[in-house]
Order: sequence, then C-alpha cells, then structure tokens
Amino acid sequence: MSPHRIDERAPVFVISVAAELSGMHPQTLRQYDRIGLVSPRRTAGRGRRYSARDIAQLREVQRLSQEEGINLAGIKRILQLQDEVASLREQLGAVHEAIEEMAARSGGRVFSADRSGRVTSLRRGERPDRPPGGALVLWRPDRRR
Repeated sequence: MSPHRIDERAPVFVISVAAELSGMHPQTLRQYDRIGLVSPRRTAGRGRRYSARDIAQLREVQRLSQEEGINLAGIKRILQLQDEVASLREQLGAVHEAIEEMAARSGGRVFSADRSGRVTSLRRGERPDRPPGGALVLWRPDRRR
C-alpha cells in the first residue's frame, strides 16, 4: 500500500462523528450495530470506531431505505451480497495475477486446471492428464482488450 493512501477500513471515527457524517442519529447507528447491519470495530473499552467504509455503508443503508423503500432485512442481505461480490473480485484478481505470472514463466497462456482448482502450466501441444469423464476446455482470451 502506498504511504500516501488512506485505509478506508481503518476504524477512526467515534459514533458522534460517524452519525454526523452519515446524517443519522447515534441511536440509529447503535441499533444498526445491534442487528448486524453495519458493525464497527470496538476499542479495548468497547467504544465503537467507524471506518470510512462503514460511513459509506451507512449512507447506502439510508439511501436504500428512504429512496428505494427497502426494509432493513433486505438491506442487510444486499450489503452481504455486495461484500461477497467484492471478495470474489479480489479472488478473481489473484487468479488473473497467477495466470499472468504463469504465462510469463511458460512463454504463453497454455495451462490446465483440475476439479480441485490446481493449475498446471503446459507446453504448446501437450495434453493434460485427466480422469475418465473429465472435460477438456480450450480457453482463448479476448484479444480485443
């Protein structure tokens, strides 16, 4: 991470500041924490500390509730799905990096992957070992990017 980049997950805001930044009452933030909607980190003394990401989530909760008319259970599920998508994007990025690294080492993008997710680099023209009934898929990256 760059030394000039601010960590959006750093728990820095006390509840009164978080309430003001999100446009909500502190009691609303406490309620959202109790139901697990937006859960800030805690200090050793059990005080709540909100991050910039928490503030953004609180604003999104307010928007979904007021503008879209979604109830809190629906909002909680939306936030869970957004977190899941973000996690999957991080994983996909790691896979892309691993593929690029493997391609650089092997001189091309020829590889096989088994059902467990193990990726093996192959030389051009080489076929991977595969169990009976296994599938062989040829992947051709989109060259227009």
